[in-house]
Amino acid sequence: MKPVVAVAQFAPGADVAANLATIRRLAVEAVGRGAGLVVFPEYAQFFDGAPGPSWPPMAESLDGPFVRALDALADASGATIVAGLIEAGSSPDRFHNTVVAVAPGRGLVASYRKLHLYDAFGARESDWVEPGGIAAPQTFEWAGLTVGLQTCYDIRFPEVTRRIVDAGADLVLVPAEWVRGPLKEHHWRTLVVARALENTVYVAAAGQIPPIGVGASLVVDPMGVAIAQLGEVEDVATAIVSAERIAEVRRANPALRLRRFRVAEPDPDA
Repeated sequence: MKPVVAVAQFAPGADVAANLATIRRLAVEAVGRGAGLVVFPEYAQFFDGAPGPSWPPMAESLDGPFVRALDALADASGATIVAGLIEAGSSPDRFHNTVVAVAPGRGLVASYRKLHLYDAFGARESDWVEPGGIAAPQTFEWAGLTVGLQTCYDIRFPEVTRRIVDAGADLVLVPAEWVRGPLKEHHWRTLVVARALENTVYVAAAGQIPPIGVGASLVVDPMGVAIAQLGEVEDVATAIVSAERIAEVRRANPALRLRRFRVAEPDPDA
């Protein structure tokens, strides 16, 4: 039986317990449809519109109650759970926008701190959020595939996904809170498809739904085909993924092998 990945979208609020209840319910639904990996949105733990003074007190560590709850859910459901949370930063008034992956019987298998903060379209995420440091991408193994993580606005920077693919990823997961606005849904779908197509990998992107997010979660295959997608309501979508499909596409389109440039980390002393 081939592995199944799910994208689950909802609108998190300021009640962490209520958010967890929704995560549990959607995870059970996804597993019932055969999913062994379920991707939830960015800021799935807590969200109340835009980062502000109410956010830092909600920050947790990576062994805090939210991640422990995801760990328990992974063990109970048998599925790997990926979701975003507010992680404590270097000072009481700062935090990281972090994504975690928790696997059954293995606990936390990877985490990712958002690199590019959403200082665009009138927003100023950097007023409260600390960007992640540049380091080797964390990946984990699932169902014979190597899986990597990134977050929302990072999808506008193709080098982020390329570094993850250079680290061996076959499947890139993108929790997001893609804010609604003119042409924003068009940007979202175009960018997710482009990252899959140019890297010949699967991309599974899960977003928050209205009133603030666009929803439109989707799974795209290595040929750039959306093999599962959602609209604007709370829901789950599933798709079969396979190493065989990646190999087949790369035989037809060996773009990674033919490229003449590489992504290099910036020189910290420059």
